[in-house]
Amino acid sequence: MPAIKVLKARPECASPLGLLGSFHDAKPTVLVTVVLLLCSLVCAQTASAGHEVNKDKLAPVEFSQAAEVSVPTRDSKHASELPIPQEKPKQHRGDFVFAPLPISSPALGSGIIPALGFIFPLSTRDKVSPPSVIGAAGLITDNGSRAFAAFGQIFLREDTYRATSVYFQGNLNYDLYGIGAAAGNAGVKLPLKQDGAIFLGEFLRVLKWKIFVGPRVLTGHSVITVRPGGSLDIPVPADANLDTKLTSMGFSVKRDTRPNRFYPVTGTLFEFTSDFFAESLGSKYSFQSYRTTFNKYWSLSRNQVLAYNAFLCATGGEPPFYGNCLYGTSNELRGYAAGRYIDRYMIATQAEYRLVLPWRFGLIGFAGIGGIAHSGHDLFRSNNFLPAAGTGLRFMLSKPHHVNLRADFGIGKNEHTFSMGVSEAF
Repeated sequence: MPAIKVLKARPECASPLGLLGSFHDAKPTVLVTVVLLLCSLVCAQTASAGHEVNKDKLAPVEFSQAAEVSVPTRDSKHASELPIPQEKPKQHRGDFVFAPLPISSPALGSGIIPALGFIFPLSTRDKVSPPSVIGAAGLITDNGSRAFAAFGQIFLREDTYRATSVYFQGNLNYDLYGIGAAAGNAGVKLPLKQDGAIFLGEFLRVLKWKIFVGPRVLTGHSVITVRPGGSLDIPVPADANLDTKLTSMGFSVKRDTRPNRFYPVTGTLFEFTSDFFAESLGSKYSFQSYRTTFNKYWSLSRNQVLAYNAFLCATGGEPPFYGNCLYGTSNELRGYAAGRYIDRYMIATQAEYRLVLPWRFGLIGFAGIGGIAHSGHDLFRSNNFLPAAGTGLRFMLSKPHHVNLRADFGIGKNEHTFSMGVSEAF
């Protein structure tokens, strides 16, 4: 009797995914700057994890692995010879990614950031939540900076809840140029060393229309000392040689319509965070920090994406110098040393063209402009503008999620930078 062919169907991976990343809405200290750098390099940024499905763009079902199964009849004498159907493949539970990333920073020197991450679906039955991420990263540079960061971002109950935490500890050697655009342009610097630790926690719940709202807490301490050399024209920070504690309570609002987090090709991302530091919470300084991010993505073709990013920062109260807005951190913008330009208000906007090439490679080009100012209405004065442009290469670390290792060269107003990381800049 003719055999009956039984076809097994298996779903293919959804379109390439990209990571949030982004802990760049944490407290704007130099310590947090490196936390953000480490997290964006890894967590974000360390990505290649559980299979995140875009319901609107499911990949076509592939019919394969056909197994011929004979149907027994009365004339069948050897039923035991029937082929055994192939077992259904086990569902993928997650991926590890390790990246020893070289760093060459005008702020921290040259060295390496060893990063390890694991991306996984918290529940294999949850087809809505993006994959969760846990990981760790270190920092070792030739100017004596040493640091360690651990982080996690968990998605629960079909993306009803999102929990994020970051811990950082280490010492950073960097230069203080002073406050304001004029101080940054002058290029006169005071070498500092900052030792400390910091913890950030955030818990969000979805409301409607993919809007997440929830509280966040940030606490940490640090000691700043002046290193030999540098200019005496820059005043020594008031809290030098003192163990300074900062604690804040705040909230976050986010809306994310990207089909994935690791490599967005369509959709938007909106984030607003606020942190309120107060003496009643045990903080030495009382001030407020507000940050807003908006990203939008257009798919120009199968291998081309246009990405846009806008960022706003504002600070109120009486913050320490590192509690102000720091230009050049969190890839806002590439081409500037992190912390060279510091002030109460900051704006940055940039666009990036992304092209996928054969053999896992990719190419990008970006350009943008921003600025800092002591007041909001001074942000748009031409003498405060800080333009940047550059290009970069990509190499795909994970095909299922299109997780890229990136290397970017940026040129700013008076300097240039080279940076490497995991996942896209925004």
